[in-house]
Amino acid sequence: MTLAAIADGIQKNLVGRSFEGSLKFDCGDDGVIVLADNQASTQDQETDCTIRISQDNLTKLLTGKLNPMTGVALGKLKISGNMGVAMKLGQLLG
Repeated sequence: MTLAAIADGIQKNLVGRSFEGSLKFDCGDDGVIVLADNQASTQDQETDCTIRISQDNLTKLLTGKLNPMTGVALGKLKISGNMGVAMKLGQLLG
């Protein structure tokens, strides 16, 4: 699955919901997905919070196969910036 397809899926989840703040999934050489202004895109920009994660683990995270807390504990994802924004992501995905 491409990052653009993942961003489209996230965008569908955003419909009718409100996500305050901005967040970036940084997948290294594969690219980024940015959530800002209730939009999901692959356009890189500065955000309140950055989650560094492989594209494979991002797919697992978004499909519920990777628990965020477990991912952090195992070093599969690293969060920097505003942790409050990262916590809101869980509500959005849940």
